[in-house]
Amino acid sequence: MTILQAIILGIVEGVTEFLPVSSTGHLILTSKLLGVADSNFLKSFEIAIQFGAILSVVVLYFKKILLSGELWKKVLTAFLPTAVIGFLLYKVLKTYLLSNSLLVVWSLAIGGVALIIFEWWNAKKTQFRGSDYRTENIDYKKSFLVGLVQSLAIIPGVSRSGATIIGGLLMGINRQAIVEFSFLLAVPTMAAATGYDLYKSAGSFTFGEFHILAIGFLVSFFVAWASIKWLLYFIKNHTFIWFGVYRIVIALLFYFLVIKW
Repeated sequence: MTILQAIILGIVEGVTEFLPVSSTGHLILTSKLLGVADSNFLKSFEIAIQFGAILSVVVLYFKKILLSGELWKKVLTAFLPTAVIGFLLYKVLKTYLLSNSLLVVWSLAIGGVALIIFEWWNAKKTQFRGSDYRTENIDYKKSFLVGLVQSLAIIPGVSRSGATIIGGLLMGINRQAIVEFSFLLAVPTMAAATGYDLYKSAGSFTFGEFHILAIGFLVSFFVAWASIKWLLYFIKNHTFIWFGVYRIVIALLFYFLVIKW
């Protein structure tokens, strides 16, 4: 992997990590388009730079993270299902799922249709528009259920943020509250995923690969910072329908221009 490829992948990660479009899916598809050779390092790179994006949450929400111990108990409660499933299926993820472009395309397309249908249905069902206006109001039961939904994102293309946001909205959590909770839930989720993967794989990395990894990590951090601020502004007056349309378009383009071609 070259430095330019690492920068491009870092930008893609930073932009997509917190949007309901699947950052993992975009990284896999972008790697294919850039001609990056499939390898264990690439798979580790795609996991590790996600943690760079997640650190922007720690910086932006530092006060809330520092002062709200009760909120973090709920976040850790939500993290438990993903931790267990991710640990049990780690080999399956790295061996089969992270290199399956066709699976990503199908996940993006199906997820896009699901987003559009959900937002259309949600607009007609006022009881699902949410009553919890603060992340602190989310109780332990809902936290755990959001974590269960998040575990679906082990399938590349599903979207961790998309799954948690839709799951939270279905439970009656306010849109802004579940988006912020999704941000916070990403911290232990991606910290654990990155730490475990580096523990298993870092011994085989060269010095040059660590350098490439650091570049992608830093780029994703700064780009994600801007992406978070934009998303919080966007959700005040918009639904996720256009993200659903985008997912379908990207899936079709990649299928016909890359896979089928």
